[in-house]
Amino acid sequence: MNDAAEAGDPENTLLMELKDGTAVIEMRPDLAPKHVARIKELAREKFYDGLTFHRVIGGFMAQGGDPKGNGTGGSGQNIPAEFSDEPHVRGIVSMARAQDPNSADSQFFIVLAASRFLDGQYTVWGKVVEGMEFVGKIKRGDKARNGSVDDPDKIISLRVAADAK
Repeated sequence: MNDAAEAGDPENTLLMELKDGTAVIEMRPDLAPKHVARIKELAREKFYDGLTFHRVIGGFMAQGGDPKGNGTGGSGQNIPAEFSDEPHVRGIVSMARAQDPNSADSQFFIVLAASRFLDGQYTVWGKVVEGMEFVGKIKRGDKARNGSVDDPDKIISLRVAADAK
């Protein structure tokens, strides 16, 4: 854990308001500085407010951050991969992407259960440090439809903690 995270650095902490409560995400600029900078920029633009968790697979992950709500949208700005050795365990927040490793944009996923097969292939940029019980209540999708969710839960708001005072 880096020193800034241990100090609870509000500039590198996100507050994600969900229907059941707030999830606190500690961002990791030491692992993925470009991704953290872009996520903060989007959060400050209120880009994520009202977006859905369009793909949620129980025992795996909850994916959101797509303005189209179907897995094909983004903010229009790809971010180069910043892969690390950080393991994909419960609570990790990582970037979704297409086949191209440098295709991450605004979509991210929160790991619901250890998914170590993702290690080194997706950019880890944070971890839920409080409120994982609220993330665990996000409406699940249909496994037969790759986790696609009918009437999905939304990100009510996503704010950088330093701005939320």
